[in-house]
Amino acid sequence: MKTTLRTAVFLLLATSALTVPSRAEDVPPVVAAIFKNWDAQLKTTPTYDKIETDGSGNVTITNLAATVGTQDPTSQVKLSIASVKLENVAAEADGLIDVGTATFTGTKVDVAGIENQSFSVEIPQSSLQDWYVAVVNDAPTPLQAFRATMGIAKKITSGEIKVTAMGQSLSAAGVDTTWAGDPVTGAGKTTMSLKDFVIPEAALALMDPTGQLKQLGYTDLTFNVTGDGEMTVSGDNFGMSGNVGLSGKDLGEIKVAYGALDIPVAVMAALQAAQKAGTPPDFNALMPQLMNVALNNVQIRFEDASITKKLLPIIAKQSGMDEATMVASAGAMAQVGLMQLKNQAFTDQVVKSINAFLADPKSFTVNVKPAAPVKVQQIMTLDPANPGAAIDVLGVSVTAND
Repeated sequence: MKTTLRTAVFLLLATSALTVPSRAEDVPPVVAAIFKNWDAQLKTTPTYDKIETDGSGNVTITNLAATVGTQDPTSQVKLSIASVKLENVAAEADGLIDVGTATFTGTKVDVAGIENQSFSVEIPQSSLQDWYVAVVNDAPTPLQAFRATMGIAKKITSGEIKVTAMGQSLSAAGVDTTWAGDPVTGAGKTTMSLKDFVIPEAALALMDPTGQLKQLGYTDLTFNVTGDGEMTVSGDNFGMSGNVGLSGKDLGEIKVAYGALDIPVAVMAALQAAQKAGTPPDFNALMPQLMNVALNNVQIRFEDASITKKLLPIIAKQSGMDEATMVASAGAMAQVGLMQLKNQAFTDQVVKSINAFLADPKSFTVNVKPAAPVKVQQIMTLDPANPGAAIDVLGVSVTAND
């Protein structure tokens, strides 16, 4: 699932990163900017059959293709797009080109070697509205380089997404994203959704050869992903916050919220440089810049939609107990394991939450919410021999059914 989502996002935003082809003199400025951004990120040279422009701000690229290496030298990503149509292209201030509408037809990505498996993703039709392409010079500032890596468009939509893996076909109804903010820096608010990602019965049987899921009443699985986020830019730093939810029909939903401040743009530039060079980042060298990064909040929440009650008898049987005995003893077992944290108030809170959730599964939430944002430097000075104090400083709490 994680790899599939990464690939779907790559497909839809593929138009913010490839290399200047050998026929650079024939390439309109907007295409040259797109290709240069691709080169900065993916170290690849695209090929195409032809590029046509009508002189009125409309450009068509036919049979665009590229091969992209990954951090794993044994893996490879091949991208092909039958047609890219850029309409109402206009130069903007501050080194931006606004593409009024970008339409992609016949997009396909073949991924080979990742996790020892190969798969393909196909999107017959997708589009971007008001896509802001950043034009960068040969010596961009860290912020300009960082901005060029962002595929910013006011609206991104796709039709059906088809994934083929291990001889099985999976599908999603499509992806929708919206963005509003400052196109120069990339600061702004984003929403996204991946709708109805379906794992059919045949594929599920391959993933679950013991038939455990079918015994629980699941002949297929349907997932939806939603998210919203905000990025802020202040001087040489940026911050980000947001929410992501993964829900499974008749299973439940996992929600993650996060917030971080004062992330140096220079660090992102260093990470991108390491990626382009194909070398691992030197975090020892970056650590002084990371010391002032501040954690604002993290939340992980599970909202049940019947899966817990179905799993409890199976887990109890595997533990050599009946369900009632396991539920009754779960809190006590957790208390023993949490004693080493040396924080009795937190331990009592966790035990109470476990007991409440297992008795009536509705929701279970882990919150990290310090009274004020906590810097990495402060976290590094916490005493590992006193984890209970760290729990208090970070404002960790656990609740159930709230």
